[in-house]
Amino acid sequence: MALYYMKKLTTILLLAIFVQPVFAQTKLLPKFVRKMFFEKDTTKKGSFVILPVISSAPETGLEAGGSALYSFYTDTLSKNTRVSNIFAYATITTKGQSRLNLSSSYWSPQNNYHFTGAIGYINFPFDFYGVGNNTLKADADRLGQKRVRVNFTAEKRIGSNIYVGLVAGGLDFRFHDQESTGIFTTDPTIEGKHGGTTLYLGPSFVFDSRNNNTYTTKGTMLTSHFDFMHGVGGNNNLTGGFLNVEFTQFFALSKRFVLGFDIQSQNWTGNQSPFYLLPALGSDEMMRGYYNGRFRDRNLIAGQTELRYRMSERFGIVGFIGTGEVFNKEFSVNQLKPNYGGGLRYFFDIQKGLSIRVDYGVGEKRPGETRQSGVYVGLGEAF
Repeated sequence: MALYYMKKLTTILLLAIFVQPVFAQTKLLPKFVRKMFFEKDTTKKGSFVILPVISSAPETGLEAGGSALYSFYTDTLSKNTRVSNIFAYATITTKGQSRLNLSSSYWSPQNNYHFTGAIGYINFPFDFYGVGNNTLKADADRLGQKRVRVNFTAEKRIGSNIYVGLVAGGLDFRFHDQESTGIFTTDPTIEGKHGGTTLYLGPSFVFDSRNNNTYTTKGTMLTSHFDFMHGVGGNNNLTGGFLNVEFTQFFALSKRFVLGFDIQSQNWTGNQSPFYLLPALGSDEMMRGYYNGRFRDRNLIAGQTELRYRMSERFGIVGFIGTGEVFNKEFSVNQLKPNYGGGLRYFFDIQKGLSIRVDYGVGEKRPGETRQSGVYVGLGEAF
């Protein structure tokens, strides 16, 4: 549940986090704003928060919109049932691009079942740099992109902290090269230039002993799923698979300090390598500081550790450091890329452990290029 902008400033969100608390005790703010962000609620009632979003860039013009999060418990009498949520996000630019997303995470009473669902649409340009762990900034090729994504998971608890289930969904990608002399058009090794539709289905396995799914202070989580993928329509000859494994561990060092570790591996299998299905380095959750898709290949491995300090009920700070890389066949320690940074947290719902976060991540400095970095504004922790 994150809103990510590489080297852009989401001004209104930053004001919402850091300026409004100064006026929270006055009548300058509407009652519903004070209720969403500043009033303490110790009950298990559902909560609703809205965040405006605004940014600008030469390729999009002004982008404006907002996001909304509704959080609730399916069983308000149980101390163990986890927080469920519905998240919506929509923006539009003055140049006609748009992004829409609706997702949900649903925990049944006593956490016996866990369901997730998401549907998203993107009509938005992005920079394509080629495939590999050492792409060049000079090769950046701006592509027009239209993408529809649908995803659904259903998991049942079969033992203490153990869940098994299914993952299913579909993807449709369409691309337009705005520079016919760029790497996207001229590099014959790039596969899947026309995009296409792909459906997937596969098993999932989860071990989850976290004490809280929104602000974890101790426990372990192992998630894994393998997606059998097959193209349809004009993409019918595409077959492959996608394996994702992620391990997280949390330790409560004291009442205020939490140490978290996160390791993730992604692997694409199959004879073909459509660029849009390859694992990509960099996001608001892992390898913060890298442009998502700057480095992509058939395999990805990355890890990070984060130290969290809860200064008060409302405010927290974090520091993080990590490393990762993408590769075709052979992993190389010498090719690992660094990342580090820090961030601030504002907990708008203390009872549920829900926060607004602002992170600044820094990556590598490649020869002849400026150091890679990014600002991230979102809802909830990175992991």
